[in-house]
Amino acid sequence: MSEKLWGIDLGGTKIEGIVLKSKDDPEVLLRKRIDTEANQGYEHVVGRIKMLIDQLADEVGERPKTLGMGTPGAIDPPTGLLKNSNSQSINNKPFLKDLEALLGIPIVMANDANCFALAETQMGIVPEVDPEAKVVFGVIMGTGCGGGVVVNGQVINGKHGIGGEWGHNFLDASGGTCYCGKSGCAEKIISGTGLENYYEELTGTRKRLKEILPDARSGKDPNAVKTLDRLIHFFGLGISTIINVLDPDVIVLGGGVGNIEELYTRGVAEAEKYIFNPRLETKIVRPKLGDSAGVFGAAFLTV
Repeated sequence: MSEKLWGIDLGGTKIEGIVLKSKDDPEVLLRKRIDTEANQGYEHVVGRIKMLIDQLADEVGERPKTLGMGTPGAIDPPTGLLKNSNSQSINNKPFLKDLEALLGIPIVMANDANCFALAETQMGIVPEVDPEAKVVFGVIMGTGCGGGVVVNGQVINGKHGIGGEWGHNFLDASGGTCYCGKSGCAEKIISGTGLENYYEELTGTRKRLKEILPDARSGKDPNAVKTLDRLIHFFGLGISTIINVLDPDVIVLGGGVGNIEELYTRGVAEAEKYIFNPRLETKIVRPKLGDSAGVFGAAFLTV
């Protein structure tokens, strides 16, 4: 009998848990969400995760033997401490070690972008567009800019636990200083926040990206046009470096910015200018699983 897959997706406001029937038949047996209550501190968040696992176990009638977990941030391999998380309460804490001790089972942990990439590879859009795909790059372009790498069905965390973090590749000095302390990061330029900041620099007016785009498409606001052009140019430039290094079969674009139509036409054409090949054959596609990807990917970490 195949093992059930258990996954937890830790978010800033919600913790989601899932139990899947098996790797080969990923039917959802149970899915549950609770509030993170991160404002109550680290120990409280750890306790909330245990509470959710206990609830799932009670309803399924058995306890997990292993657990996959998606987090904001990543485990720093030398220290075992969590780093780069936007949920400050869990940063610089032995999160993995503490959870394993509390639950008494091995846990496989990866950041949320890696979980997104893994889910879309295993049961999302990738099997539909390229069933033979070996290398997949998953992009999350929203308020920030992250990424995850999957090779032969396995997440590549890397030596430093930063595999896929293309949002902190240098792209252009005009991006200014990033929260990470570096300057000119892709995240500062092609994230939704970065694009809104750029428009505000041009006009002195703060607008949401969803307000800027229609004005760019109609051509009635030259500064909106410049903002969309900036996205297209720097997306093409940024993603071309990923293609030159990884040469992925499929790139999946997630997040709110990843849903912008022009990325799949003008953005792909822009990337083609910069790759070390006369044509671009990597499939650049929208995700299938949406907000569900994180928790499904977490469950597949244990496979």
